[in-house]
Amino acid sequence: MVYKNQQQLRQGYTTGSCAAAAAQAAAMLLLTGQSPQRVTLHTPKGKTLCLTPECAHFEGQAAVCAIRKDSGDDPDVTNGIRIFASVCRQEQGIRIDGGKGIGKVTRPGLANPVGSAAINPAPRAQITAAVEKAAQLCCYHGGFHIVISAEHGEEIARQTYNAHLGIVGGISILGTSGIVEPMSEAAIMETTHLELDSIFASGQRIAFLCPGNYGADFARDVLGLDLERAVKVSNFIGDALDYAVYKGFPRILLVGHAGKLVKLAAGVMNTHSSVADGRQEIFTAYAALCGAPAAVLESLMDSATVDACIALLDQAGLRDAVLSKIGKAIETRLAARLRGKSEVQYMMFTNQYGVLAYSAGAHRLCKELQEKQ
Repeated sequence: MVYKNQQQLRQGYTTGSCAAAAAQAAAMLLLTGQSPQRVTLHTPKGKTLCLTPECAHFEGQAAVCAIRKDSGDDPDVTNGIRIFASVCRQEQGIRIDGGKGIGKVTRPGLANPVGSAAINPAPRAQITAAVEKAAQLCCYHGGFHIVISAEHGEEIARQTYNAHLGIVGGISILGTSGIVEPMSEAAIMETTHLELDSIFASGQRIAFLCPGNYGADFARDVLGLDLERAVKVSNFIGDALDYAVYKGFPRILLVGHAGKLVKLAAGVMNTHSSVADGRQEIFTAYAALCGAPAAVLESLMDSATVDACIALLDQAGLRDAVLSKIGKAIETRLAARLRGKSEVQYMMFTNQYGVLAYSAGAHRLCKELQEKQ
């Protein structure tokens, strides 16, 4: 159990842990003729799982077992499906392939080479360790050929980012820790990193970041940009900027709704409202710097939305002045975050008012992205 947002939430285990436990159970069935009632699995996070194999049987020379995925209280689309492992003997070594429901990698830049099964390195290491344990227990000195499959994998993959990443035909076997954290921020950031890896490997050298669906929709419908070139970063703008710099993108374009981007003016790089809000406070502070009377400042503080703040500034004749100061503050904060390692440009909008503020080079990067579509 873990505590998040004043709740006690149950942890789960990853598809990687399921695959490893299923492989261990299948290896035991192969070597002894009997499936174990329980499998003990040590995860990279240091937690030990005791899991129950299902559907144990033989298919020709291969032994097959499954482990049912339990995501705990995390809203994971793979929750409840069975991850299967088919294990047969080979002379030496351990070979791991993907079967039905496991995606194939079609683009460079991901953790696995093009043409291989989307089974990430950490789960591969888990699977290898699990079958080596079975071999040791049974005094077996040969090798294994392991095929991992996922129940309903093709169908579930349509609900994930896999197609956007260049993974087709099924889900990925994931999990660096082996444990699923409820409402995992790490999982979201991992997906962002994978998407940035993918577009960098494709040759794109502008990290085009959209924090949320509003930003993506605006970029497509108003700016005419191809969302296949974009990476949705949710609220984790700071982490996405850091990873883009680490990856080596020379230029970064950030397009987002003012409800998120205005927070950058105060140095807030995780824009989730549970972490930090401050939208009204930011508008109020900069309106005060521009000479707004007390009545306007009080109304700004009482405003429920960014659009309401803009309407008040329009009435007071301060919209351009306040947005200019906020825009410069955003540029300063972004530049401080990147420390000169990459060029960063931004564009901030609302659906009601359109573009509110942008940096000098934002349209240039938009044009460059359009030309390469």
